Amino acid sequence: MSLRDYARKRSFDATPEPSAESRPRRRRAGAPIFVVQLHHARARHYDFRLEADGALKSWAVPKGPSMRAGERRLAVQVEDHPLDYAAFEGEIPEGQYGAGHVALFDRGTWAPEGDALERIAAGRLDFALAGTRLRGRFTLVRTASPARQPQWLLIKRSDEYAGDTDADAMVDAPPPATPSPAASGKRAAKGTAKAARTAGRRVAGPGPAHADWTAQARALPGAAAASMPRGIEPQLATLRTRPPVGEGWLHEVKWDGYRLLAYRDEAVELCSRNHLPWAPRLPHLVQALAELPVREAVVDGELVAIDDRGRSDFGLLQRLLERGDTTGLRLVAFDLLHIDGIDLRGVAQVERRRLLAALVARAASPALAFSAHVEGDAAAVLEASARAGLEGIVCKRADAPYRSGRHQAWIKLKHVADESFLVVGHTRPRNGRHGFGSLLLAQRRRGGLQYVGRVGSGFGDASLRMLARRLQALHADAAQVELPAHVPFSPREVRWVRPELVVDVHTRGRGKEGLVRQASFVRVREDLDARGLGPRSPRAAPRQENDMAASRLSSPERVVYPDAGITKQDVADYYTAVAAWLLPELADRPLSLLRCPDGVEGQCFFQKHHRDSLGPGVHPVLLDERDGQDEYLYVRDIEGVLSLVQMNAIEFHPWGAKRTAPDRPDRLVFDLDPADELPWAEVKRAAREVRDRLAQVGLRSWPRLSGGKGIHVCVPIAPGPGWDTAKDFCEAFAKAMVAQSPLRYVAVASKQARRGRIFIDWLRNGRGATSVAGWALRARAGAPVAMPLRWEELSRTASAAEYGLARARQRAARLRSDPWDGFAALRQALPGS
Repeated sequence: MSLRDYARKRSFDATPEPSAESRPRRRRAGAPIFVVQLHHARARHYDFRLEADGALKSWAVPKGPSMRAGERRLAVQVEDHPLDYAAFEGEIPEGQYGAGHVALFDRGTWAPEGDALERIAAGRLDFALAGTRLRGRFTLVRTASPARQPQWLLIKRSDEYAGDTDADAMVDAPPPATPSPAASGKRAAKGTAKAARTAGRRVAGPGPAHADWTAQARALPGAAAASMPRGIEPQLATLRTRPPVGEGWLHEVKWDGYRLLAYRDEAVELCSRNHLPWAPRLPHLVQALAELPVREAVVDGELVAIDDRGRSDFGLLQRLLERGDTTGLRLVAFDLLHIDGIDLRGVAQVERRRLLAALVARAASPALAFSAHVEGDAAAVLEASARAGLEGIVCKRADAPYRSGRHQAWIKLKHVADESFLVVGHTRPRNGRHGFGSLLLAQRRRGGLQYVGRVGSGFGDASLRMLARRLQALHADAAQVELPAHVPFSPREVRWVRPELVVDVHTRGRGKEGLVRQASFVRVREDLDARGLGPRSPRAAPRQENDMAASRLSSPERVVYPDAGITKQDVADYYTAVAAWLLPELADRPLSLLRCPDGVEGQCFFQKHHRDSLGPGVHPVLLDERDGQDEYLYVRDIEGVLSLVQMNAIEFHPWGAKRTAPDRPDRLVFDLDPADELPWAEVKRAAREVRDRLAQVGLRSWPRLSGGKGIHVCVPIAPGPGWDTAKDFCEAFAKAMVAQSPLRYVAVASKQARRGRIFIDWLRNGRGATSVAGWALRARAGAPVAMPLRWEELSRTASAAEYGLARARQRAARLRSDPWDGFAALRQALPGS
């Protein structure tokens, strides 16, 4: 691996990534850096990079690093990257190597045990990370598996930083309060300030009337005298489908750009959401902020490019940034967090904005603009924004303080119209795509067909193949519609088809020519008759992208389990068939999902937060967390389950408590996870021993095959003890089992400690921890099912994955009584509670 490979794969006149030749100046003395970037490329993954020998040694980690002690994550070694890549964040254009969005996940410093290059060459690297999210000891071990690129395992080692979480779980959560060495603190502040000065924009001194700003700010309720903060985590808006009701809301335009926090004191810093410096890229904006008549200010806003219709255009923004043509970009300011020695984050939103408007009005440059707001009925404002062709609005509580992270005080509403169209043709594929380029769309008007635009995004590999076959069968020699003169392609490129195929498309309204804007393919509509299809009005209420009906799957033929030939339709049919047994495990409980958009052999990821895109029947539930509230998800019925299947959910992991009483667990789970070399008979014997020991303290239990390697011993309890009490009991029970049989059991997650023994995993009994539901499929070869059993059935089993999809469906049809009969009704008290 070398920087030559990095340079060979990239065209630096087309990609914004740093060039391998532009070697950075000698880095300051100190520990080497590491960076982890979330890369939304063809396959979403995490790029894990360690500084060594003047470059970033790099691995692609499909599922991201885990903080669970002993858990192994595949890490594919890729080419070295230049050190400047640690600061890269943005969009790699379509058609370029690694096309897609790159965002910072974590960064900090790292320390190898021994010489890093020698250890990498030897195939084992032990090291410690000191980042914001990733901390403690890790190991990289090269495998012997033959592959085109070297394959390693990234393993979290057991230490005080280990915990039951991983990268996907941490993406939605705000970073911990511990500052990252590279993102905050005095040293990083000086470094970013230096970057701003490098842009040639040093501030001369305090402007006029700075004392007035201090006096005005100090007079506001909630204001506090403080030094200027650094490394602030921005407040984020929660996406909703319905406008808030009542008074007390301020409504702003939803700007489509890059979020920036501007820090202005003796120098100017511009930082992205992930604390990366932007000042060197935006010298005109640094100058505008430097000229503000204040000593200190922290401004929150959005970097935007304004099109000729006065709207923010994200595509234009990206193109201008790629070309380095930034002079026309603006920072639209919408919040003021600090001014001249006064922290404003505790002040009401409406008062912060009043002071911000006065400050921006004093700006000498048009590069700074104020994001105006209106008051009144949110639904009426939303409707007006739709008529104006805007993307949406952000509603903010007028009396709310500024709070980092995602909260309900800021609500984001987006316009997404869902319409059905006839396909009348397609263009030729380009840039490596197979099948077709884009679909030409039409609607019936006055008995004829009218062209309304085209759709070229939203297609997966399976939908491209399926549609290409359908289009070939519908080929027509004659043009089906008249094309306007202004279409951005040659009519000679069009291959016409008979208007018999109906598709649903998400759009953001219509342009001035009546053509759809920002169209994205959703699904083929087999249930609509093309002959009677007329124009449909977009719904007045905004809908989140990919809001699918659970009654019909898109891409039902997509193969989910390649080894067994099981399709998405098969998965939906299975969950429908076992609904009577599955739903008591899931209904009304907060859920975590394992979603596999490319099947179980592709990249899968966990999701626990609600998104409107999950579809009908999937509901949000607000749960209190230490730093506010988070919106989790739950289902009530099979409609919700099928909506999740539509979004490629395979596994369902419910909480051990109902959503109505999230802090009162009603079930416990002991997950018996054996070392690989242990025979199945030993695992069954362990499960029976756990059952017997539980019975000795007055607790009845039921077994469940995990669908992987082990057995879950599940215990219903009376809701009442808190999570801490429940977890303390489970820990004490597991350690008592270990103390009695230390050669058979272990109560720590370390794989090394587990050799020849069974890990009694009691960690699934904390608040927010989950275990797989009975009757749920597992994302493993062969489509195994987590199967609830009677104790007398356990002895007849041959493995934890005994029940595959087909056999589980047969079992559901044959069962005359619940194998867990009595489980839900039993109310057992924990010993000593």
